[in-house]
Amino acid sequence: MFSVTYAQLNGWLTAFLWPFVRILALIATAPVLSHMAIPMRVKIALAAFISLIVAPTLPAMPQATVFSAAGVWIIVNQFLIGAAIGMVMQIAFATVDAAGEFIGQQMGLGFATLYDPRAGGNAVVVSRYLNTLAMLAFLVFDGHLQLMSALVATFQSVPIEANVVASASHAQGWRVLVGYGASVFSTGLLLALPIVAALLIANLALGVLNRAAPQIGIFQVGFPVTMLVGLLLLQLMVPNLMPFFQRVFDVGIAQIGRVAGAL
Repeated sequence: MFSVTYAQLNGWLTAFLWPFVRILALIATAPVLSHMAIPMRVKIALAAFISLIVAPTLPAMPQATVFSAAGVWIIVNQFLIGAAIGMVMQIAFATVDAAGEFIGQQMGLGFATLYDPRAGGNAVVVSRYLNTLAMLAFLVFDGHLQLMSALVATFQSVPIEANVVASASHAQGWRVLVGYGASVFSTGLLLALPIVAALLIANLALGVLNRAAPQIGIFQVGFPVTMLVGLLLLQLMVPNLMPFFQRVFDVGIAQIGRVAGAL
């Protein structure tokens, strides 16, 4: 007769549940994977499938039951680790959103907003356009596969029993994550700088024209001109976006290793 002891059942459950929580937290926070268009059942099934593959490769689990205080604390730590890794890639995508905000404001399209289901609010139309290109580029460059590979590697650098909350030695990892968040503005401005600079020159030229010939009516002409110039420059910039996106994603994947190593 086949029988299962409580210790065996607890060992099987912990071997699956704790990696599952980390992977599910990543899927819930990472770009593209966390999109609202993906059903929740698909996200949970994907996390369970990856957990079944990863679990046999992991070292022995801590000697704690799932529903004990120690087991619940491990679950909390796994969730925070997965969410931190997902937030790293969200920061990479936030640079693209910031660039779209800068460009849209300079073009005079700051009022043209669309609902962004990813962010759960309204976003400038230029930001939505660049974000869509970034998501497509992320899939083309196999960013989702690199993200999963980086997550699996974190099980070696940040083992299951790691305490990333109460331990002061692991605070450096959160500081690395916050420091990387500061790159949103610098990298976003670097991406938007060609168009912003060109539109600034166009606005200065319109200002000079207004002083030379006030009868033109610069307020009626200025908005269509700046919008047309911005759209033309955006069209010229699109072919060169792919190398920039690839560099941003590569930096994000490398930053995952740094955050995991510091945690």
